[in-house]
Amino acid sequence: MAEIDKEALRRAMLALEKEELDSAREHYAAHLADARLAENEPHESDEMAAARTAADLAHGFDGPIHDHEAKIAALDALDFRPREDVGPGAVVCLGGRWFVVAVATGKFEQDGTTYMGLSLDAPIYRAMEGLTEGETVSFGGRRMRVDAVL
Repeated sequence: MAEIDKEALRRAMLALEKEELDSAREHYAAHLADARLAENEPHESDEMAAARTAADLAHGFDGPIHDHEAKIAALDALDFRPREDVGPGAVVCLGGRWFVVAVATGKFEQDGTTYMGLSLDAPIYRAMEGLTEGETVSFGGRRMRVDAVL
């Protein structure tokens, strides 16, 4: 495998999180707009119920907005220098799958390789924290080899 550009991975993860943040903000704004009733007009109970439901839905997108903002801040602050052990900022190949130890993300492609962001709170991360290339970890009833740590 060619040299991995960890800063390109950071940029890809930031782009994913910014896209998710924008989507959550759009949903929040749309539901909030639906929750507004015209002032100085009488409203039927079904209109008020629909507005309340839209407000509740908007509120539901408030948490994800803060989550994505926190992930972006964490990615900006994380040290992505090369590592020899599994820890924050490491790129790890575990059982043939590539992970970036930073924040949880969906799968994404970078330079022809599929990666997934792994949270520092993930049970699999806690199981392999501190391991080095060639060591094994037991997780979910399986033993897996740490193929690479970068």
